[in-house]
Amino acid sequence: MNYLIVGLGNIGAEYAGTRHNIGFMVLDEFAKKHNLSFETDRHAAITQMATRGHKVYLIKPTTYMNLSGKALNYWMQHLKIPATHILVVVDDLAIPFHSVKLKPKGADAGHNGLKNINLMLGHNNYPRIRFGIGDNFPKGRQVDYVLSVFDKEEQPFLPELIDKAILMIESFIAIGAELTMTKFN
Repeated sequence: MNYLIVGLGNIGAEYAGTRHNIGFMVLDEFAKKHNLSFETDRHAAITQMATRGHKVYLIKPTTYMNLSGKALNYWMQHLKIPATHILVVVDDLAIPFHSVKLKPKGADAGHNGLKNINLMLGHNNYPRIRFGIGDNFPKGRQVDYVLSVFDKEEQPFLPELIDKAILMIESFIAIGAELTMTKFN
Protein backbone atom coordinates (compact mmCIF):
# COMPACT_ATOMS: atom_id res chain seq x y z
CA MET A 1 0.00 0.00 0.00
CA ASN A 2 1.19 3.51 -0.78
CA TYR A 3 1.09 6.54 1.52
CA LEU A 4 1.00 10.28 0.88
CA ILE A 5 2.39 12.53 3.61
CA VAL A 6 1.55 16.20 3.06
CA GLY A 7 3.30 18.98 4.98
CA LEU A 8 1.43 22.27 4.75
CA GLY A 9 3.21 25.59 4.39
CA ASN A 10 4.00 28.48 2.09
CA ILE A 11 6.86 28.58 -0.41
CA GLY A 12 9.36 31.42 -0.31
CA ALA A 13 12.17 32.53 2.00
CA GLU A 14 9.90 35.05 3.75
CA TYR A 15 7.82 32.15 5.15
CA ALA A 16 10.69 29.87 6.19
CA GLY A 17 10.62 29.07 9.89
CA THR A 18 7.15 30.55 10.49
CA ARG A 19 4.49 28.83 12.57
CA HIS A 20 2.34 28.32 9.45
CA ASN A 21 5.23 26.40 7.84
CA ILE A 22 5.62 23.74 10.51
CA GLY A 23 4.36 21.12 8.02
CA PHE A 24 7.25 21.96 5.67
CA MET A 25 9.70 21.95 8.62
CA VAL A 26 8.56 18.48 9.75
CA LEU A 27 8.85 17.02 6.23
CA ASP A 28 12.27 18.63 5.73
CA GLU A 29 13.53 16.96 8.91
CA PHE A 30 11.89 13.65 7.96
CA ALA A 31 13.65 13.83 4.56
CA LYS A 32 16.98 14.64 6.23
CA LYS A 33 16.59 11.69 8.63
CA HIS A 34 15.90 9.31 5.73
CA ASN A 35 18.46 10.82 3.29
CA LEU A 36 15.80 12.03 0.86
CA SER A 37 15.78 15.15 -1.27
CA PHE A 38 12.80 16.98 -2.70
CA GLU A 39 12.33 17.78 -6.39
CA THR A 40 9.73 20.18 -7.73
CA ASP A 41 7.01 18.57 -9.81
CA ARG A 42 3.31 19.30 -10.43
CA HIS A 43 2.03 21.64 -7.67
CA ALA A 44 4.55 20.36 -5.08
CA ALA A 45 8.05 19.56 -3.98
CA ILE A 46 8.03 15.75 -3.80
CA THR A 47 10.22 12.88 -2.68
CA GLN A 48 9.61 9.21 -2.03
CA MET A 49 10.94 6.24 -0.12
CA ALA A 50 10.16 2.59 0.39
CA THR A 51 9.71 1.08 3.84
CA ARG A 52 8.23 -2.23 4.98
CA GLY A 53 6.98 -2.94 1.48
CA HIS A 54 5.18 0.42 1.27
CA LYS A 55 5.91 3.33 -1.03
CA VAL A 56 5.77 6.60 0.88
CA TYR A 57 5.46 9.90 -0.97
CA LEU A 58 6.12 13.19 0.81
CA ILE A 59 4.87 16.43 -0.69
CA LYS A 60 5.18 20.09 0.21
CA PRO A 61 2.58 21.95 -1.89
CA THR A 62 3.96 24.83 -3.97
CA THR A 63 0.44 26.26 -4.36
CA TYR A 64 0.64 28.33 -1.15
CA MET A 65 -1.37 27.41 1.93
CA ASN A 66 -4.79 28.55 0.71
CA LEU A 67 -4.65 26.19 -2.31
CA SER A 68 -3.07 23.17 -0.58
CA GLY A 69 -5.96 20.97 -1.70
CA LYS A 70 -5.00 21.43 -5.35
CA ALA A 71 -1.62 19.74 -4.78
CA LEU A 72 -2.95 17.07 -2.40
CA ASN A 73 -5.81 16.17 -4.74
CA TYR A 74 -3.55 16.01 -7.80
CA TRP A 75 -1.02 13.67 -6.14
CA MET A 76 -3.70 11.57 -4.45
CA GLN A 77 -5.36 10.94 -7.83
CA HIS A 78 -2.09 10.56 -9.74
CA LEU A 79 -0.65 8.04 -7.26
CA LYS A 80 -4.05 6.39 -6.60
CA ILE A 81 -3.79 6.75 -2.83
CA PRO A 82 -6.98 6.50 -0.73
CA ALA A 83 -7.79 9.24 1.80
CA THR A 84 -7.15 6.79 4.68
CA HIS A 85 -3.50 6.58 3.56
CA ILE A 86 -2.99 10.33 3.47
CA LEU A 87 -1.50 12.14 6.44
CA VAL A 88 -1.50 15.95 6.57
CA VAL A 89 0.92 17.77 8.90
CA VAL A 90 -0.59 21.12 9.87
CA ASP A 91 -0.13 23.98 12.35
CA ASP A 92 -2.98 24.32 14.85
CA LEU A 93 -3.91 27.44 16.83
CA ALA A 94 -6.45 25.54 18.92
CA ILE A 95 -3.89 23.49 20.83
CA PRO A 96 -0.95 24.66 22.96
CA PHE A 97 2.59 24.88 21.60
CA HIS A 98 3.96 21.77 23.34
CA SER A 99 1.20 19.53 21.94
CA VAL A 100 1.40 17.34 18.82
CA LYS A 101 -1.66 15.16 18.18
CA LEU A 102 -2.94 12.81 15.51
CA LYS A 103 -6.58 13.18 14.56
CA PRO A 104 -8.33 10.69 12.20
CA LYS A 105 -10.57 13.35 10.57
CA GLY A 106 -12.25 16.64 11.39
CA ALA A 107 -13.34 20.13 10.51
CA ASP A 108 -10.91 22.77 9.26
CA ALA A 109 -11.20 24.89 12.46
CA GLY A 110 -10.67 28.01 10.37
CA HIS A 111 -7.40 26.79 8.86
CA ASN A 112 -7.34 27.86 5.21
CA GLY A 113 -5.11 24.98 4.08
CA LEU A 114 -7.45 22.37 5.58
CA LYS A 115 -10.48 24.31 4.30
CA ASN A 116 -9.15 24.04 0.74
CA ILE A 117 -8.28 20.34 1.15
CA ASN A 118 -11.79 19.60 2.45
CA LEU A 119 -13.28 21.54 -0.47
CA MET A 120 -11.14 19.72 -3.08
CA LEU A 121 -11.76 16.26 -1.59
CA GLY A 122 -15.42 16.88 -0.78
CA HIS A 123 -14.92 15.50 2.75
CA ASN A 124 -12.71 15.76 5.84
CA ASN A 125 -12.11 12.04 6.40
CA TYR A 126 -8.31 12.00 6.27
CA PRO A 127 -5.84 11.80 9.14
CA ARG A 128 -3.79 14.81 10.19
CA ILE A 129 -1.05 15.60 12.66
CA ARG A 130 -2.03 18.76 14.50
CA PHE A 131 1.13 20.59 15.57
CA GLY A 132 0.16 23.00 18.34
CA ILE A 133 1.36 26.57 17.84
CA GLY A 134 -0.73 28.12 20.63
CA ASP A 135 -2.86 31.23 20.33
CA ASN A 136 -0.72 33.87 22.01
CA PHE A 137 -1.79 36.84 19.87
CA PRO A 138 -3.96 39.94 20.33
CA LYS A 139 -7.47 39.91 18.87
CA GLY A 140 -7.39 40.47 15.11
CA ARG A 141 -3.67 39.62 14.79
CA GLN A 142 -4.02 35.93 13.90
CA VAL A 143 -2.48 36.28 10.43
CA ASP A 144 0.56 38.13 11.79
CA TYR A 145 0.95 35.45 14.46
CA VAL A 146 0.85 32.39 12.17
CA LEU A 147 3.22 34.10 9.71
CA SER A 148 5.73 34.95 12.44
CA VAL A 149 8.67 32.79 13.51
CA PHE A 150 8.60 30.84 16.75
CA ASP A 151 9.57 32.90 19.83
CA LYS A 152 13.04 32.48 21.31
CA GLU A 153 11.38 30.73 24.30
CA GLU A 154 9.75 28.20 21.93
CA GLN A 155 12.72 27.53 19.62
CA PRO A 156 14.68 25.23 22.00
CA PHE A 157 11.66 22.87 22.10
CA LEU A 158 11.10 22.73 18.33
CA PRO A 159 13.58 19.89 17.51
CA GLU A 160 11.98 17.59 20.11
CA LEU A 161 8.44 18.39 18.92
CA ILE A 162 9.41 17.93 15.26
CA ASP A 163 11.03 14.59 16.18
CA LYS A 164 7.77 13.54 17.84
CA ALA A 165 5.85 14.42 14.66
CA ILE A 166 8.35 12.35 12.62
CA LEU A 167 7.88 9.36 14.94
CA MET A 168 4.11 9.77 14.53
CA ILE A 169 4.46 9.73 10.72
CA GLU A 170 6.60 6.58 10.88
CA SER A 171 4.11 4.98 13.26
CA PHE A 172 1.16 5.93 11.01
CA ILE A 173 2.87 4.16 8.09
CA ALA A 174 3.72 1.11 10.20
CA ILE A 175 0.57 0.61 12.30
CA GLY A 176 -2.11 3.05 11.09
CA ALA A 177 -3.94 6.04 12.57
CA GLU A 178 -5.84 4.37 15.43
CA LEU A 179 -2.84 2.64 17.03
CA THR A 180 -0.68 5.72 16.48
CA MET A 181 -3.26 7.83 18.33
CA THR A 182 -3.26 5.34 21.20
CA LYS A 183 0.53 5.43 21.34
CA PHE A 184 1.12 9.21 21.05
CA ASN A 185 -1.97 11.29 21.93
